[in-house]
Amino acid sequence: MERVTLRIPKQQIEEVERMVDSGEYPNRSEAIRSAVRDMLNEQEDTRESSEKRKRSWAKV
Repeated sequence: MERVTLRIPKQQIEEVERMVDSGEYPNRSEAIRSAVRDMLNEQEDTRESSEKRKRSWAKV
């Protein structure tokens, strides 16, 4: 695993801390990794949906 340094607005990191404090995530790093995974999955879903639309044109 690689280390990445980033700057996050105070309000957002406070929200992440609340999720950690509530037990939703074990720590800030895991919460941020989860957010990145969600973003990448959403991006992949968007690409797949776009590819399906392109293929549907080919069937006409």
